[in-house]
Amino acid sequence: METQAYNHLLDVIQAIHPFDDEAAKLALKHSDSLTKPPGSLGKLEAVAAQLAGISGKLWPDLSRKAVIIMAGDHGVCEEGISAFPQAVTPQMVVNFLNGGAAVNVLARQAGAEVVCVDIGVIGHIEHERLVSRKIVRGTANMAKQAAMSRGDALDAILVGIEIVNEQINRGSRLFATGEMGIGNTTASAALTTVLTGLPPEESVGRGTGINEAGWMKKVEVVKRAIEVNGLHAAGADPIDVLAKVGGAEIAGLVGVIIGAAASGCPVVIDGYISSAAALVASRITEKTLPYMIASHQSQEQGHAKLLDAIGLTPMIQLDMRLGEGTGAVLAFHFIDAALLLMQEMATFESAGVTKG
Repeated sequence: METQAYNHLLDVIQAIHPFDDEAAKLALKHSDSLTKPPGSLGKLEAVAAQLAGISGKLWPDLSRKAVIIMAGDHGVCEEGISAFPQAVTPQMVVNFLNGGAAVNVLARQAGAEVVCVDIGVIGHIEHERLVSRKIVRGTANMAKQAAMSRGDALDAILVGIEIVNEQINRGSRLFATGEMGIGNTTASAALTTVLTGLPPEESVGRGTGINEAGWMKKVEVVKRAIEVNGLHAAGADPIDVLAKVGGAEIAGLVGVIIGAAASGCPVVIDGYISSAAALVASRITEKTLPYMIASHQSQEQGHAKLLDAIGLTPMIQLDMRLGEGTGAVLAFHFIDAALLLMQEMATFESAGVTKG
């Protein structure tokens, strides 16, 4: 079954089309013809060109948007690395489903659908809006053993791909990554340390708001998890690393990113946890990179260096560290603005304005 899942993943990767450089150049050329100094709209011009290169169309229709929230629990919570108890994971999932979380408010404002997926929550959740695709009932404690089997990690990636395909069939063409899982900043820090070489002292942040003693403990737990799982070798297999020190929801987001790229759709990356998933996805295949848009730079201390390691530049910096997909959904507004500016602004010629 593991071989079958891996072969399926390879087939999806094979379907990712190269970035259309010509379409991107045409978008930039059009941007330079508009009534403004060249490059004066900054990142908005860059993202408009990127969207053209992704879609092969000058101005793609991205009006249907979805933020996919993957939820899962982490066995490493038994090490006391979070300011919040593990029971908060299912409680927040219900909050998402009832429309009461920050990401729900921002998604409504952006006209985006919230899709909440139980991919690894320990307990049972019943709700008419829940997408239940449970791969594990929480991961094992990565400080003592592998968080998941390689087969579970692959299955979780395939769930992410499947969810994207389902949303595409419903009309979505622009995606954002979101997550919920108490303990997942610890898993993300471990992934970042192994795959970038960043020391745990730089990859581990405050997460839900732990104090100095809690942070030092978290650093030690990440070091122990890396040691226990033998993840010191350079050039490590990203799927193996994901299985040993990742989480089901992070693996699901890896699948969301790969699935969006395979379907020719842009995917907006949220904060630290989503960026850890983006790092894994990019290490599995660099073909995903042109399809990623970094939304914001989180307050989590390792995020800037993580984004730099992937090769992504965030659109905004608001000192956020909530997760859920909140920063990514905020970025939807800037993407809409970029497309509208390119479509509705007058050119120098049409407006009769002298070009510099």
